[in-house]
Amino acid sequence: MKTVSKAGWRLLTRELAQRRRALAFLGAWSVLESLPALFSGLAVAAALDQGFLAGRPGIGLAWLGALGLAMVLQSLATRNTFPWLARIVEPIRDALVRTVVEAALRRAVDGEEGADGSVVSRLGRQAETVRNLVAALLRTFRPTLASMVLALVGLFALAPIVAAIVTPLVLLSLGLFAWLTRALAARQREMILAGERVTRVATDIFDGLRDVVAGGAVDTARETADRALRTEARARLVLARTSSLRTLIMALGGGVPVLLILLLSPWLLRPGRMTPGELVGATTYLVSTLDPALRSLTGTIASWGRQLGVLLHRIAETSAPSDVTAPRRDIRPVSYDLTVTGLTFAYGPKADPVIDDLTLRIPAGRHLAVVGPSGTGKSTLAMLLAGLATPQSGEVRLGGVPVTHVRVAEVALIPQEAYVFSGSLHENLIYLSPDTTRPELDRAVAALGMGELVKRLGGYSARLGVGGPALSAGERQHISLARVYLSPAKVIVLDEATCHLDAAAEARAEEAFAATGRTLIVIAHRISSARRADRVLLLDGTSAQLGSHDNLLIRSARYTDLVGNWDHQTTPVYPHVWWFPIVPSISPRGASR
Repeated sequence: MKTVSKAGWRLLTRELAQRRRALAFLGAWSVLESLPALFSGLAVAAALDQGFLAGRPGIGLAWLGALGLAMVLQSLATRNTFPWLARIVEPIRDALVRTVVEAALRRAVDGEEGADGSVVSRLGRQAETVRNLVAALLRTFRPTLASMVLALVGLFALAPIVAAIVTPLVLLSLGLFAWLTRALAARQREMILAGERVTRVATDIFDGLRDVVAGGAVDTARETADRALRTEARARLVLARTSSLRTLIMALGGGVPVLLILLLSPWLLRPGRMTPGELVGATTYLVSTLDPALRSLTGTIASWGRQLGVLLHRIAETSAPSDVTAPRRDIRPVSYDLTVTGLTFAYGPKADPVIDDLTLRIPAGRHLAVVGPSGTGKSTLAMLLAGLATPQSGEVRLGGVPVTHVRVAEVALIPQEAYVFSGSLHENLIYLSPDTTRPELDRAVAALGMGELVKRLGGYSARLGVGGPALSAGERQHISLARVYLSPAKVIVLDEATCHLDAAAEARAEEAFAATGRTLIVIAHRISSARRADRVLLLDGTSAQLGSHDNLLIRSARYTDLVGNWDHQTTPVYPHVWWFPIVPSISPRGASR
């Protein structure tokens, strides 16, 4: 843990080291900013002993005027520190976000469990918090520390006997606080980890909400979220209780010295020891500079510093190079039959499976439609078939090879939310196939019925913004479909990827993919997708049935109801039932024949 903590501070110091010039100017202005702390006690002592108590008020006012001038210079210096502060702290957030993003992408590629919703917490909240904390510490800790050191220097110059009494108490207070800081850092880290767990649990629940409801895991999800929230609340309470010990430490270094000086003042004012002005000047150092500085150091500033250390530790911890090696996805299968064996998946160890012991085989080049009520695991199955989710048991193989080991280019999944990146239309279309020729591109556009879209945008060179703000949802889906159509993928999974297209455009897209001879799996949005498919897999949350559209209308009341809900009309009975003979028997708990 110490190594990771040092790595966190190294991460910050590396960024600060790149701004040495700004730090040098900031330090120069800090010296001028701290002059009143050095001069205050000396000026008050001289004003009393040489001025007011000596019957020369003019000299006393002159000394106080000099102190006022030092304060004016302090204000000017403080004003000039802000531009240099901005040059130091503004780039820090960008550097931390870059570090976290690179680590998150690396972990996602490596298939680590850490690549989840907690990354959002670190990226958004923690990186911004680090930037704010660095700014606050440079703005506050820097003048406070400088003032404290210069006040002690002034105190030694003015009243060495008082300095000898005060300095050990201040150092003891700082030492005790350093000891307490370790415990506070541990409590702070526990609180941050608890907050990340709340984010992770909430993300998992909301991402799989339909499956949670369909699987009857609402109570389990509620209990899981409640445990995470209670753990975070306990962590916050423990941190608050530990932080309360700071009050005693601040009193030891700030209040006790003042009390001692007041109690010892009759002895200190004896002839040959101190003058009244020196005693008041020494008290000025204690009351106006040392005590506030110590309270700031052990209070707000220390809290910021501790929080900064914990956040840097967490960022360094999660951004460190991983020991996990991702499965090599470089195998080209000899065939493209997709085989699912005993596949089971549940959102959490106590939740009911949304996919339960599913076994089926999809021959290469076939067209399968997956239908079922909302929340029955259709999108989950799409993720499993693409190798993007890990089942609790069972496996998915492509040509006899685990789908998680085949080349990434072999399987393509298009989700409902289409992705369009900033660039030209041409770049968006050929992203997965950069060697695409112009004739190939024209044929793909024609096959998918995108000619009007290309014409409206002004040709392939048209620029698209991030997310395609000038495009409709259907147009964005069309671009995603064309991108995958041009790709070398042999297995295409459409997870409601045509839901924003009209029925005719959807039919044209599915028929275009089917005509390429590649395996096509469609998570159906309309019943027409099931009618076009070679086979239909019905998921109802408790079982799975496999057959043709006609066959399922006869065998499955659930499917008949589903078709009726889609069509809003009476469903006829189809006498002709057919099967592909190469499909083997399906396990009882999987898709039934």
